[in-house]
Amino acid sequence: MKVRSILFSIVLSCTTPLYAAKSFSFEEIHKMPRSIEKDYYIWRFLSQKSTTESEAKKIIEEASYLNKKIKTAYRNKTGLAPEIKQVRRIATEAEKARWKSNYQKLQELKSSKADYPAWAKENPEIECYLFNNCGTEVRKKKYDKLLNSKQFRVLSMDKKFNQSIRIILNEDLPKLKASLLQPPAHTNEISSDTHFQLGLFALQQQKEEIAMIYFGQARKKAVKRRDKDQANFWMYLVTKERGYLTNLVNSHDVNIYTLIARDLLKLRYPKIITPKISRSKVFHYDVLDPIDWAELKQKMFSGDYNLNDLADTYKSQETIGHYTFIKARASGYKEIYYPMPYREAMRNMSKERQAMIYAIARQESRFIPASVSRSFALGMMQIMPFLIEDIAKKKKDNIDLDDLFNPYKAIEYADFHLDYLNKWLYHPLFVAYAYNGGIGFTKKLITDNQNFRPGRYEPYMSMERMSNVETREYGKHVLTNYVIYLNRLGVPTRLLPLIKEVTDPNKTDRFR
Repeated sequence: MKVRSILFSIVLSCTTPLYAAKSFSFEEIHKMPRSIEKDYYIWRFLSQKSTTESEAKKIIEEASYLNKKIKTAYRNKTGLAPEIKQVRRIATEAEKARWKSNYQKLQELKSSKADYPAWAKENPEIECYLFNNCGTEVRKKKYDKLLNSKQFRVLSMDKKFNQSIRIILNEDLPKLKASLLQPPAHTNEISSDTHFQLGLFALQQQKEEIAMIYFGQARKKAVKRRDKDQANFWMYLVTKERGYLTNLVNSHDVNIYTLIARDLLKLRYPKIITPKISRSKVFHYDVLDPIDWAELKQKMFSGDYNLNDLADTYKSQETIGHYTFIKARASGYKEIYYPMPYREAMRNMSKERQAMIYAIARQESRFIPASVSRSFALGMMQIMPFLIEDIAKKKKDNIDLDDLFNPYKAIEYADFHLDYLNKWLYHPLFVAYAYNGGIGFTKKLITDNQNFRPGRYEPYMSMERMSNVETREYGKHVLTNYVIYLNRLGVPTRLLPLIKEVTDPNKTDRFR
């Protein structure tokens, strides 16, 4: 079955109630390829009154991922907790014995009233397992002791120590925190990101030499170019050495670090690609159909296709998001694409609003109209079902969730939501945080007296130390996109002045 809609260039005007416009049969869902997009339709199928308990038990086996929405819908239909049957590797007897032994040690640790001996006395794998799983109270009572250099080196030989370090940084463990302010062993299993977070912690403790060692290790271990740029940028902030800026402007990636480096060196921004395509559409593909998109993704990631040839197959105005996504992947993301589709939908908007919608759409979906996330955020602007329902009620707009796969409807709803966010938030960074993490989260973040206040490493420290990793990175990406798109729309803009405004409440929000 294909989920078809009217031509995407017509703004939809539906007369059916939300969630009731479409119904789906078991056979229609069954024929869809296993994918996140199919999961979305499984959820809708489970939510139908007409779906039987027997059908629900059959279709749940075809889900690829059980999110909260699917679990709730299935439980409401059957009274049971859903499970996905998966083929798992059979554990060896030695593995079973080791797991049993570790679990017994964990229970003994939790129940014992005796103090725990020096950490890192046993195998680091066992020690990190015990520490990570014993709970906050046990860690505070039994583990908060200084680690010497040998103990630190031994523990860092196990990958689970990355989780241990994150726990130490986030809990009330002052002696263990102090133990992290020592040079790391060069041969260890500490990840690039953990090294970076340790570098930030060292700076907060005014240990700049230690921070530089951690940032250096983060740069050395980084796989993604953006992570290398991040480390270089912070090494510049600490030392003010121009060489780090030179490394940043030589990066192939476009991000807040490379743009700020160009601002500081008074250089032009890097070349980006905004394709102009004459062909209006391709006739073998429905841009409004999530299942068509699921099938195309399978081709993209299968390794069976030449990506440049595949991209050319989707080179049209209607599929510009698909084309630029595949082309970027074909180049190893060294070619930087910033498409600008659906201009007519924004003709009455300010340039700033247009740039914000483009910035969000590029980060959320790369302009794929039929995008579906694991949490079932829908469409090019990735709006959650509960928010779609809320906006529809306020607009007195009777729509089906699938209507958000129309990019014009997606832009309309995103514009409406941004009107609400802009009543409280003026700065594009905070608007991005709220779009992704919610306005309640953003209010709590920026009203915390420790965040986004004047200081030597601010606002960068606050931007990097956010606990919500997804929103943290999302904000940086959207802010970068926003500046690029403003320039493409004819509004000369540099990133550094926007960054400097973040600590000034008069220019950012109504909450402070």
